[in-house]
Amino acid sequence: MGNRAVITTKENFENNGVGVYLHWNGGRDSVEAFLTYCALKQYREPETDNYGWARLCQVIGNFFGGTCSIGIDTVNRLDCDNYDNGVYFIENWKIVGRKYFRGREQDEYRLIDMLVEIDEKQPKDEQLGKRKIEELLGGLE
Repeated sequence: MGNRAVITTKENFENNGVGVYLHWNGGRDSVEAFLTYCALKQYREPETDNYGWARLCQVIGNFFGGTCSIGIDTVNRLDCDNYDNGVYFIENWKIVGRKYFRGREQDEYRLIDMLVEIDEKQPKDEQLGKRKIEELLGGLE
C-alpha cells in the first residue's frame, strides 16, 4: 500500500503529456513541500519547459533515494485514479486543481519541517539550510 499521487499540469492531463508519479508522500502537505522547495530554489516551472520537470524529479528522487517511489511517463501510463491522492494539477509551483481525489486531505507535516527534511536529502552543495529556507519562505508569503 502506498500514498500515491500524480503531479502534472491540466494541459498535460488533457493532452496526455508528462506526469510524475509518487508511490509515497503523495499527500497534499508533502506535494506542496516538494513544489515549494523547487520555488525556493527558483527552478523553472514545469509548464514552461522540461527543465522544471527534471528539477522536480531530481528533488523528489533525492528525497526518497533508492530506485523506486517515483516515476515519470505520459499521463495515460500513470496510475491517476489511484484511490489515494489522485492527480494534482500544478502551475507556478502551486497546486491549482485536482482530479480523482475522494479522501480526506492529508495535513500531518508542517511545511517548514518538510522543507528542511527535503533540503537535507539534497547534495550538500545544493542545500539551502534551515535559516535560508525560513528567510526565503517569508518572501513567498
